[in-house]
Amino acid sequence: MSNYRIQGATGEWEVVIGLEVHAQVTSNAKLFSGASTAFGSEPNANVSLIDAAMPGMLPVPNAECIRQAVRTGMAIEAQINKYSRFDRKNYFYADLPQGYQISQLYHPIVGEGQLTIEKDEKGGIPEDKIIGIERIHVEQDAGKLMHDQHPTMSYVDLNRCGVALMEIVSKADMRSPAEAGAYVRKLRSILRYVGSCDGNMEEGSMRADVNVSVRKVGDPLGTRTETKNVNSVRFVMQVIEYEANRQVDLIEDGGSVDQETRLFDVASGTTRTMRSKEDAHDYRYFPDPDLLPVELEDDFLEVCRASLPELPDAKRTRYIEELGLSDYNASVLTAEVETFGRFETLLSEVASTLGKPDAKVATQVANWALSVAPGVIKSLGDEADLTNATPAAQAAILKMQDAGDISGGQAKEIFEIVLREGRAPDEIAEAEGLKQVSDTGAIEAAIDEILAGNQDKVEQYKAGKDKLFGFFVGQTMKAMQGKANPQVVNQILKDKLAG
Repeated sequence: MSNYRIQGATGEWEVVIGLEVHAQVTSNAKLFSGASTAFGSEPNANVSLIDAAMPGMLPVPNAECIRQAVRTGMAIEAQINKYSRFDRKNYFYADLPQGYQISQLYHPIVGEGQLTIEKDEKGGIPEDKIIGIERIHVEQDAGKLMHDQHPTMSYVDLNRCGVALMEIVSKADMRSPAEAGAYVRKLRSILRYVGSCDGNMEEGSMRADVNVSVRKVGDPLGTRTETKNVNSVRFVMQVIEYEANRQVDLIEDGGSVDQETRLFDVASGTTRTMRSKEDAHDYRYFPDPDLLPVELEDDFLEVCRASLPELPDAKRTRYIEELGLSDYNASVLTAEVETFGRFETLLSEVASTLGKPDAKVATQVANWALSVAPGVIKSLGDEADLTNATPAAQAAILKMQDAGDISGGQAKEIFEIVLREGRAPDEIAEAEGLKQVSDTGAIEAAIDEILAGNQDKVEQYKAGKDKLFGFFVGQTMKAMQGKANPQVVNQILKDKLAG
């Protein structure tokens, strides 16, 4: 249970949050026309006669959009409705040529589901929490209005008009900005795993309507506001923070919260009134007479289910149980499609190069992929040519480190040169003198000299001053110019000091 509370003058207030996430379906064509969905085209370049609502043009459902919505529902363990129907949501706006939006109110394609947000004590989530999902329905997007610098004229771009959206409606199960942020990140991750939405919030292909209300703990639900079209996780969290505090201040000052639609001002971090919040009856929903109901067959559903990849929770569990990774590493590696893709490619390369099972090298590869390699890349900045960081090159470095030929510090130095110059790691290690000395004879000679010159400390160590062991290791490494294999140094020192 989240412990997020707002302390007001009259006591503690609880925040109640629900999100309606609009996710653009991955499809080359729009929901009811063959027009392109490509992002960044010239204004009004991707507009068919259907999108422009020319008389006599009839919509035809895009089967790929239906397939992707079904696969998404399966990924969140939701009820898939074999029967669904499209409705007309009637309202007038300049970017909606038809005068209505084709959506699904009464019979959505996906029913109730859920997803789990993971424990993050530092982030304000003390335990794993299940967030319920009420429904997913498929609908058309509207166009876009662009305003000139002088508020006298607006321009209409219909490229987005008719693009397929999945509206993913959560239950009001979230109780803090942190939980809402984790929910959006997890949902985005699932969509990208499935491939049903690219999740590019900055391009508008995923955005959230944020519903917020406040109440005293244990009281009935308060009046909610809806802040529209929030396009980043950080902004979702800011909206909740601001709106919850605004509502508490308003109520405690003797006012009341209006049920309304609001907009988020990124520059000021505040919300402002857009319009009063409509109810379903205000839109005069009715079944679209131009579209037959969608009826799904069992064979189609089986194909959809078989096409699903290993999903984030299952992958995370496998990383922990089969590869032996820590909870933290497993969570970070499975959060994004690109992250686990790079990790699994590198893991396969390293395991093959070392001739070891994946589980034997997974922790080494995870630490390299999450900490060492990103640190080196960041330190080099523009000097780093990432095309040089091939899985084969990184595996070669890890192989030398695994064999004790190079230290962790030397691995970093070699990787820096690989990134800058693209040379082979083995050649760099030889040419630049970046190899550990594992020759027991050379190390033993250096240790004998150090022990002979520090007899007083040897006696103190043997008398019980164990911390002096670090002194002897340091002196040996200094004598060997940092190139001695630490494991060999430690073993020889232990043997000699025990004698």
